[in-house]
Amino acid sequence: MIQVLIAEDHQMVRAGLRALLEKAGDMHVLGEASNGQEAIEMTEQLNPDVLIMDIMMPRLNGIQAAEQLKGRKNNNTRILLLSMYSDESLVYQALQSGVNGYLLKTSASDELVQAVREVAAGRRFLSAPISEIVMENAFKPRPTSELDPLANLSPREKEILQLIVEEHTSAEIAQLLTISEKTVEKHRANMMEKLHVRNLAGLVRLAVKYRVVDRDS
Repeated sequence: MIQVLIAEDHQMVRAGLRALLEKAGDMHVLGEASNGQEAIEMTEQLNPDVLIMDIMMPRLNGIQAAEQLKGRKNNNTRILLLSMYSDESLVYQALQSGVNGYLLKTSASDELVQAVREVAAGRRFLSAPISEIVMENAFKPRPTSELDPLANLSPREKEILQLIVEEHTSAEIAQLLTISEKTVEKHRANMMEKLHVRNLAGLVRLAVKYRVVDRDS
């Protein structure tokens, strides 16, 4: 039996994913998380075989959560990302975070069960359009920074950037991350320097452009 954890911020989508998985017969859903931070905490607590995680979530997006999980010792959970998007920069961010699969939501109803089985068996699963992007660019590699200038940010800076775009104040961010407000301000200044922007509006525009968050959700 494949033990699965679902991380998705929309309750109705979680319910649909759960129904598809439980219908398969060889999968058991251990629980559901509604944001990236919860996904990390529940993965460490429940140790699922596969974590199915939406890319666009509050608090930490799926890529940031994947980076944190892959960097932790004794974590054997394999990660399958769900996304509405097939942007080249987003695909490369995801693959470099160490995920084991990238499934487009438009294909989820047909491919979800197969994707979970492939990932659980130690193989990689990519929706067909994602495979095409990877193959097309396999022989013309470019620096990650050309595809995504946010790649120059540290994991902590990306986390703070997402919280800024979610309209948290510096004081609220400091409380959420258990750091000082001064440290938050320092990270923000560093980000502005790295990304060559002059104000918060510039940071927000880049975050939305490169899909750190999704303003349409």
